[in-house]
Amino acid sequence: MNPLIEKNSSPFQTPYFSQIKNEHYQPAIVALINQAKLEIDAINNLSEAPSFKNTIEALEFSGKQLDRTTSIFFNLNSAETSDEMQAIARDISPLLTEFSNDILLNETLFKKVKSVYDAADRSKLTPEQITLLDKTYKGFVRNGALLNDEQKQKLRNIDVELSKLSLQFGEHVLAETNKYALVIENEADLKGLPDYAIEQAAQDAIDKGHEGKWVITLDYPSYIPFMTYAANRALRKKLSIDFSSKAFKGDELDNQETVKEIVKLRNDRAKLLGYKTHADFVLEERMAESPKKVLDFLDEIQKHGIDAAKNDVKEVEEFAKKLDGIDKLERWDFGYYSEKLKMEKYSIDDEMLKPYFKLENVVDGVFQTAQKLFGLTFKKNDEIEVYHPDVTAYEVKNEKGEHMAVFYADFFPRPGKRAGAWMTLFAGQYKDEKGDHRPLISNVCNFTKPGKSKPSLLTFDEVTTLFHEFGHALHGILSNVQYESLSGPSVYWDFVELPSQILENWCYEKECLDLFAKHYETGETIPESLVEKIKESANFLEGYQTLRQLGLGKLDMAWHGQDNSNITSVSDFERSVLKNTEVLSPIEGTNMSCSFSHIFQGGYSAGYYSYKWAEVLDADAFEYFKENGIFNKEVANKFKDNILSKGGSEHPMTLYKRFRGQEPDVKALLRRAGLLN
Repeated sequence: MNPLIEKNSSPFQTPYFSQIKNEHYQPAIVALINQAKLEIDAINNLSEAPSFKNTIEALEFSGKQLDRTTSIFFNLNSAETSDEMQAIARDISPLLTEFSNDILLNETLFKKVKSVYDAADRSKLTPEQITLLDKTYKGFVRNGALLNDEQKQKLRNIDVELSKLSLQFGEHVLAETNKYALVIENEADLKGLPDYAIEQAAQDAIDKGHEGKWVITLDYPSYIPFMTYAANRALRKKLSIDFSSKAFKGDELDNQETVKEIVKLRNDRAKLLGYKTHADFVLEERMAESPKKVLDFLDEIQKHGIDAAKNDVKEVEEFAKKLDGIDKLERWDFGYYSEKLKMEKYSIDDEMLKPYFKLENVVDGVFQTAQKLFGLTFKKNDEIEVYHPDVTAYEVKNEKGEHMAVFYADFFPRPGKRAGAWMTLFAGQYKDEKGDHRPLISNVCNFTKPGKSKPSLLTFDEVTTLFHEFGHALHGILSNVQYESLSGPSVYWDFVELPSQILENWCYEKECLDLFAKHYETGETIPESLVEKIKESANFLEGYQTLRQLGLGKLDMAWHGQDNSNITSVSDFERSVLKNTEVLSPIEGTNMSCSFSHIFQGGYSAGYYSYKWAEVLDADAFEYFKENGIFNKEVANKFKDNILSKGGSEHPMTLYKRFRGQEPDVKALLRRAGLLN
């Protein structure tokens, strides 16, 4: 019996994680690929004339069980992986790429799709059906349907190779992160670190076989506190260099050749399809539309941010000199001295705030925020199976008491889990003759685990991260569309961050903080004075942070917006791109590209700019809330009805203008960031 193929009778169609073994994946995926192929054959063999229903809709509803099974596998490969799972991923990725190409390069199928596309009476289709029709047709064309047989084979080969290289890139970064341990034997070297970080370092030492010592790792909950608080400058330097040289050491985990090969193949693929570059190909289906628009947008913000960034660095440098006689501020000094400067300027630091941000309270706070805005309730449900003891499952209902979604919360780091924070789906929302199929949503983060003496207390940055990822979750939970491929976060990539980034704004508002920011020992609500300090310090070093984001956006566009087939040195290329946005000296022997997982493993290639783009959208949208009250039901309903529930069913600018009544204003971001002169 294979639980991935058997009929699912669990509540809400949730996976039976406890029954799934590694040996089930490959046979299930092979069987489900074959089943999906039969569904495609049925469309191809239909004798009646192609129509929207028998071709476009039939294609949309094909392969549902395969999609669900691959979602389970790849989600667990990110959150609960093992060497065995990674080996399975290497085996099944080419099979899935091959199957996808079998569909997209199927001439008979494309002829049917094209005939519906050419002949459709759009006045008789809903806006969502028109979107699905256009997306389906474009999906074929953008994947080679108009190519000849030789070109199609070339495209298939490129796609298979790219899927392997992307996996390899991520495996190298994860392996580098997992094998690393900065072993500290002298307690004096921990000077400056808060108690929770010392406790975590002692636990990491036990986990890595160095009991009685302390270990700092490259995982963010270990790395960030050390770089922020550790007084030992030499160790900060070592850790900074080790972190920034991941997969850039010329050994078996080096990613330099992988980066060059990925970039070359992406460019070859774009040219084969008739596009100038990979960026031109990607941006055809983005709000930004073209590489020129992206670079103009980044340049516009840089124009306002560059002086502020230089002033930020100068201020931290002068402070470091005054405090410790530091002549030249280096990258490994910046986090340490900026934290001390922040404390001096605003009398605020993470350690002062963390007692008010007990994880359980913050989770309750984000749930209450969703209830006040959108009428949702979250109830823990122990009947729903989870894939690890650290994961909690909740049933989500709307104000009428109707089931909306299952929400999985997975918040702590572990060896089989990649770094960072993300939202994902085990199943998306869609409607068919059986009714409205509600989604299975997951938020995965890496927060500090509770220690022996303290619960899990979040930094303010981690609070905003939790709200951010939960904003993505709301996009999935509130989805109300017909077709799964257009549901929830299945939107243009530079629109997908709006629901997540806008929710971060509530973390700065006393009215929201009062819901959950209570001292874990005394129960005291966060004082007004601290909230004011959070707001005052919100734009601290905003110029520097903005330039850093712009630099990464420009690095991404440089890799993907031109022909880079002649590049010999990944390092020299990166240096030449970043020099105009760097306000701190580069560190010899380090490299960003080789561990830039967003663009070489995730889906952000030619799309990293979208974080800043979405900041414009969220700043502009939140101004609307602020004008009417942050929990104003009318504005919240407009946001839910026009943005969150609509997914990708219409063009994002159409949806945005319907919500806001106007196009987004770039100056809203500059105003919020304090960068407008």
